[in-house]
Amino acid sequence: MNELKNTIKGTIWAAGDPGFAEASRPWNLAVAQKVVAVVEAADAEDVAATVSYAALHGLAVTTQPTGHSASGSADGTILLRTHRLNSVEIIGGSAEAGPDGVARVGAGAQWGQVLAAASPLGLTGLAGSSPVVGVTGYTLGGGLSWFSRAYGIAADSVLAFDAVDAGGAKIRVTAETDPELFWALRGGGGDFAVVTALEFALRPAPFLYGGRIMWPVERAPEVLAAYREVTATAPDELTVWYDLLKLPGGPGFVTVDCTFLGEHPGDLLSPFDRIGGAISDGRGLLPVAELGGICAEPTDPLPSMSSAYLLTSLDDAVAEVLLADPIDPLVSVQIRHLGGALSRPVPGGGAAGHLDEPYLVYLLGLPSQDTADRIEGLSKALVPHTTGRKPYTMLHDGEHAASAFPRETLDRLRDLKRARDPRGVIRANFPVL
Repeated sequence: MNELKNTIKGTIWAAGDPGFAEASRPWNLAVAQKVVAVVEAADAEDVAATVSYAALHGLAVTTQPTGHSASGSADGTILLRTHRLNSVEIIGGSAEAGPDGVARVGAGAQWGQVLAAASPLGLTGLAGSSPVVGVTGYTLGGGLSWFSRAYGIAADSVLAFDAVDAGGAKIRVTAETDPELFWALRGGGGDFAVVTALEFALRPAPFLYGGRIMWPVERAPEVLAAYREVTATAPDELTVWYDLLKLPGGPGFVTVDCTFLGEHPGDLLSPFDRIGGAISDGRGLLPVAELGGICAEPTDPLPSMSSAYLLTSLDDAVAEVLLADPIDPLVSVQIRHLGGALSRPVPGGGAAGHLDEPYLVYLLGLPSQDTADRIEGLSKALVPHTTGRKPYTMLHDGEHAASAFPRETLDRLRDLKRARDPRGVIRANFPVL
């Protein structure tokens, strides 16, 4: 590694060095990453030098700005940290992107930074629920946003990538310069190039209404019935999530989280208002920059075990499975409403494709055998109502990229991987091969 140390401006830790354990730590503390070294890149040149070094010495590179979505596939690789490449710039609109402007962000930028910059302009990127998730990894995996029902998958808003290919060359990838790689990077994962920056279209959000309503868990059946009623006719501007929550040692709750792209949803949420006994109701107008406060997810690393499934319906049979027993030892059983723009194929869209399924269920708990057994039990009970496909960004350690794509898409991604990186220099958290 001395050769690389003398080349880059950033920092390198080899296995056994002081600070190596912390530098190689993933976001999910339950994942053990046995990497050979960690490179904290100072700029895109450091990224190119690291990939070139790996290619020359028969090694592979796994990129993780924040460590989200880490898996055991990083074993034996150089772990490339790009969190220092965290610039965010809002630039004017274009004929291609529309009048609402474009965000140009470095590979290490987090969604909270983007929303803070776009919010005062009445704009938003297609962010998810957490402000500390990296924009790049989220987008490479597709990116299911609060606003995807209105504006589609996040990856399809991308206009250009700056990247490093498997030979260490810096490249710019657009629909014109390299249409096949551009297609793959928009939702196919990080297996094809190391992205150092990306540009994506911003969307109008002059007003945002949203927040959380919480009830005691005993109200769960009523809330789920109202949830089914609301989501059956919800316009694309409205997104609603249902969540059964049970923190260890505490009482259980049922919550509804919502966003509406407008000043007020009118009567669209009235079925929830008719349910008595709410513990709290935080709905109201809020700046886009405060989007992450709705779910208030942890912003520090912790251990977890999870699994996600796309649901073909939310009928009585599914409701019975979800409500039959307390969720212990799980911490959360969340249902997200999909549909809208997510269900409509996009001409010239990326590898993420569209989602025919109207709902998603996400199971989360602290790592233990009991948690694993509970996830397996719920998964089996839901099999008649799932398609077997999982969103790429919700894959968990031990799961595989093959679960995230239709067969034709997976074959196309694999062909591209073999053609562009035959020696496997670049390794995604969830490789397509």
